[in-house]
Amino acid sequence: MNSVVLIGRLTRDPELRFIAGSGRAVANFTLAIDRNLAKDKKAEMQQKGLPTADFIRVVVWGKQAENCASFLTKGRLVAINGSIQTSSYKTNTGETRYSTDVLANRVEFLEWGDKNKDGGSSSEDFSYGIDPSEFQAIEDDDDIPF
Repeated sequence: MNSVVLIGRLTRDPELRFIAGSGRAVANFTLAIDRNLAKDKKAEMQQKGLPTADFIRVVVWGKQAENCASFLTKGRLVAINGSIQTSSYKTNTGETRYSTDVLANRVEFLEWGDKNKDGGSSSEDFSYGIDPSEFQAIEDDDDIPF
């Protein structure tokens, strides 16, 4: 079974191109996915200059590729459902290079909005009319059974 589910943020705007002959759309982008690290471990790794996220290349085909190029921008949160695809190619010097990408079957936009004229994402309000100041903290209760 080859199944991948990822949630992350785009590191750059999607690159859309059309295949010569068929005219089929294909979009490429990279997702930054935070590693599941404890706060102190993350700070330690950042201090040492080590990565705290993984960067995964994603390939999307067809109408979804066009939608990604139209609505996604750098920094947007997306969910990807797809499969891992590996390939290899030879460079001009004869070296063999290997590539691992996620071939997306489904892309869910977790943050919405049109692209601004300058290519950035528009500001959004996801509070849904809820005022966080109306809530109060729950104190520790040893009587809770879980």
